[in-house]
Amino acid sequence: MNSKSILIGKESMTTTRKVAISGVCVGLYVILMYLTQGFAFGQYQIRIATSFYALSAIHPFLIVPLAVGNMMSNIIMGGLGFFDILGGLVVGIVTSTSIYLVKKLKLNDWFIAIPIIFGPGLIVPIWLSIILNIPYKILATSLCIGQIIPGIVGVILIKQLRNRI
Repeated sequence: MNSKSILIGKESMTTTRKVAISGVCVGLYVILMYLTQGFAFGQYQIRIATSFYALSAIHPFLIVPLAVGNMMSNIIMGGLGFFDILGGLVVGIVTSTSIYLVKKLKLNDWFIAIPIIFGPGLIVPIWLSIILNIPYKILATSLCIGQIIPGIVGVILIKQLRNRI
């Protein structure tokens, strides 16, 4: 194994492969956000792209790239300014890291849905309540409800891709 590869189970993954997988994930995140923006930015923000955070359970190196994907989608489609852009990055890191910890603790795959639902659901309303002048509790409730579907999709994604990527 050379110095530019990382041991993953019984296989090693080169830095080049990690960068390629990261780029594909960021691109897919942004494209999926673009295609679903009609309901990803509504009262119940059903952001199917946030189900990609589950991939950090398989490959922890995706924690930062997935957060960057969220940040980029907020830059391109969000339009709510600096706090929304920076917040998207922070939420991505917190959520993906939480998912990684779920797998590190060897919890059941269904526990992956919890950070996907409550990470964005409870953190995003912190700044949105100020920007939109809507009470935090109302926003948190609607965002958590909207994240239930992405939480379930994230678990299904992991169950399908675990041994394939």
